[in-house]
Amino acid sequence: MTLSRRTRWIFAGLLACWTAVQAQAPLPAAVNTDPLGALKIVLPEPANPALPTVMLIGDSTVRNGRDDGQNLGVEGQWGWGTPIAAYFDASKVNLVNRAIGGLSSRTYISGTHWQRTVAHLKRGDTLLIQFGHNDSSAINDNSRARGTIKGIGEESQDIVNQLTGQAETVHSYGWYLRFYIAQAKAMGVKPVIVSPVPRKRWDEAGKIGRSSGNGYAGWAAEVAKQEGVPFIDLNELVAQRYDAMGREAVMSLFPRVTPDESVHTNWAGALLNAQIVVASLQQQKAVPAEYILAADKVKLVLPVAKPKEDDRPVVDAVRVSKEAPMNAQLPSLFIVGDSTVRSGGQNGAYGWGERIAPFFDTAKINIVNHAIGGRSSRTFLTEGRWASVMAQLKAGDFVLIQFGHNDGGRIGDPASKRRASGPGIGDEVVDDPKPDGTSEQVHTFGWYMARYIADARAKGATVVVLSPIPHKDKWQQGRDFENFAQWGEQVAKAGGAQFIDLTLLVAAGYKGIGEEKVNAFFSDARTHTNEAGAVFNAARVVDGLRLLPGNPFAAYLSGAADAQR
Repeated sequence: MTLSRRTRWIFAGLLACWTAVQAQAPLPAAVNTDPLGALKIVLPEPANPALPTVMLIGDSTVRNGRDDGQNLGVEGQWGWGTPIAAYFDASKVNLVNRAIGGLSSRTYISGTHWQRTVAHLKRGDTLLIQFGHNDSSAINDNSRARGTIKGIGEESQDIVNQLTGQAETVHSYGWYLRFYIAQAKAMGVKPVIVSPVPRKRWDEAGKIGRSSGNGYAGWAAEVAKQEGVPFIDLNELVAQRYDAMGREAVMSLFPRVTPDESVHTNWAGALLNAQIVVASLQQQKAVPAEYILAADKVKLVLPVAKPKEDDRPVVDAVRVSKEAPMNAQLPSLFIVGDSTVRSGGQNGAYGWGERIAPFFDTAKINIVNHAIGGRSSRTFLTEGRWASVMAQLKAGDFVLIQFGHNDGGRIGDPASKRRASGPGIGDEVVDDPKPDGTSEQVHTFGWYMARYIADARAKGATVVVLSPIPHKDKWQQGRDFENFAQWGEQVAKAGGAQFIDLTLLVAAGYKGIGEEKVNAFFSDARTHTNEAGAVFNAARVVDGLRLLPGNPFAAYLSGAADAQR
């Protein structure tokens, strides 16, 4: 049922009154869960509650992750809400950045983050609101379910949220902005709407693409106009600055370690955006002049990189036995991957590749597990391990490939143990200097996977790409390894290989048996399975193989595989 505009405003007014009352009552601690999984984010509170506050709410372009730049210093990802604090006089006003990465105008409310933020607002405060980047996502899915209805109308959509299992009424982007505005005004707080920052994307004319008109920046502008509140068109203002700077200069405002990044700026980019927001606040007199420091009083402290040693072990190859087909006359199933595929019992850990043989009739097919702990799509190639597989591979064989657990990290950072691959599936390369003075050209994750697919298919083998098994703490909500799954599926399709979303298959299996049993499947805090977990995951791999078009493994599966169905 769709409510009339008048009814909605009455509802909003009542809700605002309720919020004002609730603000006086104790609320849960300001700890929120990152929508991608187990990352815990502790949001800041006003340093001096007696002072007025300028509060920021929004997404990762305002406050990125844990607000630490991933410990990469100026080359990390930063939201503009971090450097902007240096421009405010802390003796006269609190600058509190309570934006959360991954959220939309809808999920900031539905996730109770707005309720927690309201507890820190009072009459005379100012609220800066910037959403939009995540509002374009799906309204209902099993990944994030964060989208809003496009536009600023009163239409709504009733759903049963696939993530929460709860009924929910989803409104338009404009409806949610009006919600924040009405709530703020009811508390005597001054709302300021800020349009989302532009993406690092150029149109055919060589200009940065805008979101004005029939887009989130245009919708934000229209709501601000209708409600009579200040509006900072950050989308247009930053785009104008980008156009004036030129492409090369704009590229320097985004993390060099992730060339494909088009949304999240590095420190320099965040600082530029912050300066534009400050100038707009001053021009529109949206905050008292005394809140903002004179230019000669602004003291910017550059973030310093704090490399964290990658604690994922790299298994000594000498301790791993080399496998080969038992019967050269039979077809072989080669398995390629990391420690989640083969751990060898170290500290009680086993990978699914070590427990998959009983699901096959080994009188008809060889099972050859070349996986080794600590390797990525990059290092499995550079260490010559893929060459060993190719030396054994022949026409009619099969290859299962699963990487991703060790492909993250920063290229060039010694703490990442020289195994990080580049994000995406493109052909771009990043030079990784070596201690001996030479350098390695590091490719994208998709490039390495495409290389494996092409090499194996050239020998007449059937290739199946699998997304990584999920972590112990990332299967109940959200979507683990979303990017790696997407990249793996894309290169598999492009290269003529098959793809299995093992991440979701295992997660679905975990949900079927419950958290208590799943917790008993792991030998460590979150990554490596014990023998029972390895068997369970191996069965899920077989489930995925059965679902492949043409069922190419049907002739090789044993009765044990049937018993697991």
